[in-house]
Amino acid sequence: MARKTAVEVGADGVAVVTIKNPPLNLLSVDVILSLKENIEGVLSRDDVKAIVITGLNGKFSGGFDVTVFGGIQGKKTNKELGFMSIQFVTDTLEAAKKPLVAAIDGPAFGGGLEIALACHARISTSSAQLGLTELQYGILPGLGGTQRLPRLVGLQKALEMILMSKRVNGEEALRLSLVDAIAPADKLLKVARQWSLDIFECRRPWVLSLYKTDKLEPMGEAKAILNSARIQAQRQNPNVMHPLVCIDVIEQGIVSDPRNALWKEAEALQELRQSSTCRSLVHTFFSQRQIFKPRKISKVAIIGGGLMSSEIATMLTLRNYQVILKEKNEKNLSEEISRAKENLQNQVKHGKATQNDLEKAFSLLSGVLDYDYFKEVDLVIEAETESLSLKQEIFAELEKWCPQHCIFTSNSSTFSLRSVGERTKCQNRIARVHFCLLPAGMPFMEIVRTEGTSPQVTVDLIDFGRKLRKTPIVVIDRKGCTVNDMFVTYLLAAILLSERGVEVYKIDQALESFGMQFGPFRIIDMIGFQAFVAISKMFVERIPDRSYKSILLSVLQHHEREGRCNGKGFYKYDNCGKAYPDPELNNKYIKKAGNLSNVTVDAAKPTKLSDTEIVEMILFPALNEACRIIFQGIVIRSSDLDVASVLGIGFPTYRGGIIYWSNSFGSNYVHSRLEKWSEEYGDFFKPCDYILQKSAEGISLEKETNQAKSKL
Repeated sequence: MARKTAVEVGADGVAVVTIKNPPLNLLSVDVILSLKENIEGVLSRDDVKAIVITGLNGKFSGGFDVTVFGGIQGKKTNKELGFMSIQFVTDTLEAAKKPLVAAIDGPAFGGGLEIALACHARISTSSAQLGLTELQYGILPGLGGTQRLPRLVGLQKALEMILMSKRVNGEEALRLSLVDAIAPADKLLKVARQWSLDIFECRRPWVLSLYKTDKLEPMGEAKAILNSARIQAQRQNPNVMHPLVCIDVIEQGIVSDPRNALWKEAEALQELRQSSTCRSLVHTFFSQRQIFKPRKISKVAIIGGGLMSSEIATMLTLRNYQVILKEKNEKNLSEEISRAKENLQNQVKHGKATQNDLEKAFSLLSGVLDYDYFKEVDLVIEAETESLSLKQEIFAELEKWCPQHCIFTSNSSTFSLRSVGERTKCQNRIARVHFCLLPAGMPFMEIVRTEGTSPQVTVDLIDFGRKLRKTPIVVIDRKGCTVNDMFVTYLLAAILLSERGVEVYKIDQALESFGMQFGPFRIIDMIGFQAFVAISKMFVERIPDRSYKSILLSVLQHHEREGRCNGKGFYKYDNCGKAYPDPELNNKYIKKAGNLSNVTVDAAKPTKLSDTEIVEMILFPALNEACRIIFQGIVIRSSDLDVASVLGIGFPTYRGGIIYWSNSFGSNYVHSRLEKWSEEYGDFFKPCDYILQKSAEGISLEKETNQAKSKL
């Protein structure tokens, strides 16, 4: 077995045990066994007074390798269950007869932090990151973290950190008493060594975290905090159990004995790591992560006015990008800059940015009327009106004025990239970026490339998206926005059902209970009717044979309803933006729209639908559209659409994404349901060829595509 830890004993009698599993010093069975062997070795040496545990290359440990989660495992004996948490972490580390100090720099996540919690003191750098992040993978801390963290930082803060997988830096960790001292990176080991000797010589306390009680709230208050946490967890994620299991384990240690609770923790971990929720969350985690080597983008130019341009400018300046807005004339430019500044002021008003952020963003924003200022631009985003000749003229000008490394992108989805760049000789620098229809908070970006787009450009745009705190997916050039097509289909399905008698609020409730971040009608309100009508109109015109042509939004707009932006949409909104159902909606507007749309199906039939049937009738058309995208080779992997559905339309993470979710019932079931609905309601529900093929073969809809993999 390759050595995963190393030992060095100094003249001062301190043994430094280093975790060596680069780049993040992730834990595994091999690492734990190596660590256990070396710790036991130095504990038995007469020349060792104290021990410091640290990680190689300024990284303590990123926790357990996520690949070990979500696997099917056989039943374990008590000895096997308790090996790591009790036999090693508790009975070897914490119960050691020589003081152990953790020297923490870089990440100390999950099991890595739990090892540090079992040490008798912790010293960190100010930039270190500490957190118990297990719940984001559908499990719970399994090396004693559920018991030790509350005793070090208090129950309230521990619940926040554990349930939200929240990370804190070294400075905050010190304020919380999670670490005992801060040291510069170049002096970290020196301070930790001295601290361990101070404990050995009784100049500092020898603290066993598992039995510490001074930070725990009184029992009555603790129970109230735990009950409140349960209610909040159920409200936020009613379909997952692991947060509630975690709370139960934490409570057991507080109301009874923490050592006994370690056994409950180990048993719960064994169960949860084999759950479908864990498998789904791990799938989503790996679908989002790839490694690239990008070039730096600092200065971005945006061409064209309108709501989208100002939204993009707002987002970029808040992420410290220098932004140049280009317009045709002074009037348009002044309006565009005013819109961007108003957006920035709203960010401060709603507590999403500080006054300092606002002032810095203002300083990064400028406006121009010509291309003279484009000579140092790294990225251009064209967001002009939908005119092919205008876009071709713009891209030809960009080639003349911009530096050789500059990337040219369009935010439009009406014309192919090849057509847009037809008058240039730099097709390798041309791509498309879509922030799509999404509500502003959705962390998603679509990157569209052609066969001629340079892989380096694709890599640069992926990094750009990540620096905007968005998760990018890469798709092949086509008309439309890949995520918008799924998204619009999802929203049109909801409108179709509402016009056939299913109450709007029942639809939203069913989808939110399923786990969607927002119901479809809340989302339409958030987007705004004007924007949604424009996008859905393009969708319907592009694929009229399988679209649903509704006039419901036109009816609502006729009655001066525009969504949340003017306080009246499918919901009514108070001055604070809180949504309330509108009792007039169904009788006054939806029935009128249904009549004007000449709906001829049995209107009473859909009103009898169960919540499960509502969810399927609204999500299966989006799944159908996703399968078309796979069949056309638009995405690199089907898992990209899982990421897109989670981050783009608010699909519940713990279900793994829309394609992965379909594995729970299979292609035959999806095909049969869509076929049945297409007979009853028309071609909007007609299953695509991909679903027909997979159903006939009796295999999963989940499939890796071969397109463009080698280029990335």
